[in-house]
Parts: sequence; C-alpha cells; structure tokens
Amino acid sequence: MSPTPVHVEIADAIATVTLNRPDRLNAVDASLRAALTEALGRLGRDDAVRAIVITGAGERAFCAGQDIEETVALPWERLVTWLTTQHAMYQSVRDLDKPCVAAINGVAAGAGFQIALCADWRVASHDTRIGQPEVKAGLASIVGSYLMTHFTSLTHNIGLSLTGELVTGQRAYEMGLVSELVAPGDVLAAAQRRARAMAALPVTAMRVSKQRFRELTQPGFDEALAAAVRAQLACFASGEAQQTMRAFLARRDKGAARGTDAQKA
Repeated sequence: MSPTPVHVEIADAIATVTLNRPDRLNAVDASLRAALTEALGRLGRDDAVRAIVITGAGERAFCAGQDIEETVALPWERLVTWLTTQHAMYQSVRDLDKPCVAAINGVAAGAGFQIALCADWRVASHDTRIGQPEVKAGLASIVGSYLMTHFTSLTHNIGLSLTGELVTGQRAYEMGLVSELVAPGDVLAAAQRRARAMAALPVTAMRVSKQRFRELTQPGFDEALAAAVRAQLACFASGEAQQTMRAFLARRDKGAARGTDAQKA
C-alpha cells in the first residue's frame, strides 16, 4: 500500500502537516494536491487545532515543486482543470484563519516555494535551497512572482523568476522571503515553537487580522491565477514546455542509470 501523500499529526493543539512523497522530494502531484487541500480545509474547521505547521518528509526537501512527470503528460485540454486544482491548493493555505508556519527543510522550489509563501511565517536554515525555477521547465513564473511581490524587491523577484536559480536560506532571509533563520536540524522544532507562540494569542484577533490580510491581497492573487492560465496555455501551445520537461526527464533518467551501473561495477 502506498503511503498517504500527506500525513497529519496533532499534539497540544498544533497540527503538523507533512508532505509525504520523499522518494519524489515531496513533489506535488494529483494525490498530494488533493490530500493537502482536504487536510487544510478540515484542520481549518477544527476548533481544537490552534495553529498549523507544514513541512516535508525526509531531510532533502520541503517540496521540490510540481511533479514534472505529471505535468509533461498533461494534454492541453486538461491544463485549465489542472491549474484550477493547483490554485485551490494554494488558496487552502491562504484561507486558514489560524496561524500557519512553513518549516522549510531542504529544497523549496516552484509549487513548494509557493505553498510556503502562502503561509504566515517561514522558517529555514542557512543551507536550505529556495527558488522559482519554472522558466527552466518551460513554464511561466506568474503566481510565484506575484506572491514574492509582498516580501521582496522587484530586483530580487525578477532575478529569481527569470533565471530560475535557487538561493540559499541565508540569502532568502536577507531578501525577506524567509521569516526566521535557524540552525540546520532545528527547522521543524523552531516552526513548532513559533506555531505554539502564535496559537497562544487571542483567537478572534488572529482570525480577523488574517482575514484583513486576505482581503488586501485576494484581488491580486485572483488576477495572478487568471494570468497564470493564459501564460501556461501559451507555453504549452508553443510546445516548449513539453520539450523542455521531456529533456529534463531524459537527463535525470540517464543520470540515474549511470548511478545504477556504477553501483553494479
């Protein structure tokens, strides 16, 4: 039996939500997307839960982004539906009326980075790798670039969005993309400490404050989602996205095969 793509553990009114596809660096596919959206909606309605921490299984990644094997297989006729479910996942983080802390262990790229940006507080270590590599996969950086406008300068936003390069947690903290920098190995514990501190604050004040932030940013977020649909349709119509992603998978598979041959030798 395959492990659940999202694992939830509740202790002392804090829910720790773990993205649980470590063999795929916790990349987002249909099963994880649906499970995360459902789990956050359920936890948001649970009055016994006062705060939520989102993290990734294993030590290598919080979430390496969208699972390219799923994306490259998408027929263009299903692209809008796929984007709609992807955007609903981000909205499920934004819709939380209780504190949400992202414990960024390892790589947070693309969709994973965007999940973290939708949280209220982001904890990382100096050697975490963070970024927006969509252009390297032949996709447009739209939702991620919009979310970054709230935390960093246009210079940094353009640099991350148009190069696709990842930066360290230290650099992301200096850019304003990370809220708290801690020692490697202490990311989850620090995120849970922050969640407990925020959970101790008055519930109504927290709820209405978060609602106000959502009201301020929702129109721009909705516009970014609509722009993302137009942009990704253009990328798929050109054929560049599929070609680029297939080339990436071929390089990855070739590298994996070399590694297997070396082990046999």
